[in-house]
Amino acid sequence: MLLRYRYRCQPTPGQRIALAQAFGCARVVWNDALALSQEFYRQGEKYPGGTALMQRCITQAKRTPERSWLGDVSASMLQQSVRDLDKAFRNWWNGKGKVRAPRFKRRSNAQSIRICGKESRTTDHGVRFPKVGDLKLRWSRDLPAPPTSLTIIKDTRGRYYASFVVEVERPKLQANSKAVGLDLGLTSLAVTSDGEKISPPRFLRSALKRLRRLQRNLKGKVKGSNRLAKAKRRVARLHGKIADRRLDVLHKLSTRLIRENQTVVVEDLNVSGLSKNRKMARSIADAGWRLLRGLLEYKAELHGRALRVISRWEPTSQRCSACGDRGCKKELAVRSWTCPACGTEHDRDVNAAKNILAAGLAARLNGRGAESKTGVPASASTRLDREVCYAS
Repeated sequence: MLLRYRYRCQPTPGQRIALAQAFGCARVVWNDALALSQEFYRQGEKYPGGTALMQRCITQAKRTPERSWLGDVSASMLQQSVRDLDKAFRNWWNGKGKVRAPRFKRRSNAQSIRICGKESRTTDHGVRFPKVGDLKLRWSRDLPAPPTSLTIIKDTRGRYYASFVVEVERPKLQANSKAVGLDLGLTSLAVTSDGEKISPPRFLRSALKRLRRLQRNLKGKVKGSNRLAKAKRRVARLHGKIADRRLDVLHKLSTRLIRENQTVVVEDLNVSGLSKNRKMARSIADAGWRLLRGLLEYKAELHGRALRVISRWEPTSQRCSACGDRGCKKELAVRSWTCPACGTEHDRDVNAAKNILAAGLAARLNGRGAESKTGVPASASTRLDREVCYAS
């Protein structure tokens, strides 16, 4: 299987200039190829494909005065940029609205360049990138196998990373008979069917005061000035710190759940729809529900565990987990209740987690696959080539 290993990169001042030029060239080639692809789509013509896009956006563009500087960077890196655009555009074209259309790249966003094959040669101190030189890396751990591709990334905080795709053997954990259901929420990030309540990190909420001050500092700055760029970097650094802390907590939680349990059952929440509620949007984004599910998905696939996803329409909060009686509708404000049929006292979240677990195990036993009404099956895509540098 394919895994991605990421390392912190420490380029010299000269290499930063060379990387900035490479980022800019790759971005221009991507945008040119995307504009050309959109033009074919609007006119109803047949999509030309990646080879024709390379011919027009790289080979012919280098011969023009406006794009002659494309010859100053690695040609393989530009070709890979067009291949990535071609793949993204084809996925959108054939996806019938299920895949987001590729968008134009901006200088202010995170930048990346990629090469494949034997050109990504590692050294004792780092990696050798064409027309950039030997980049020094922090080798936090050894690569398990020779890399198949190399991506140099610059995030919005100005940090550089080298990301390798490596083919490795699938590491399996010892099988056990444990299973757990998770009920995600805002008061508690997750409540397990065993009764454990995991507190939400709330890193964004704790940094709101400082974030507001930094964002107010953006007002009055001249567009394109150094002071505006410096103020934007301060905001980006704070957002990055919040995201890193949240990711660290969710990685530790997902790793513990996958290691301790053979089967993990979650609910197919409509996170994008819930995020449209202006009173809950910030708390939902701060909790990171979708990120947690994504981490559980790929770690379950990685270690041979089972992740079950039940339908969001299951009445997990309304049904008694002891006798199955639904009774009357219970409003969201009702956090504990007593079943009128069997007299069992329930904590709302723990009862929902038990029902989620029961629904996931029942779907496994009868072979339904726990497919939701939104078409999200239990065996959801795990995207094994995603960034898993924190997963080990």
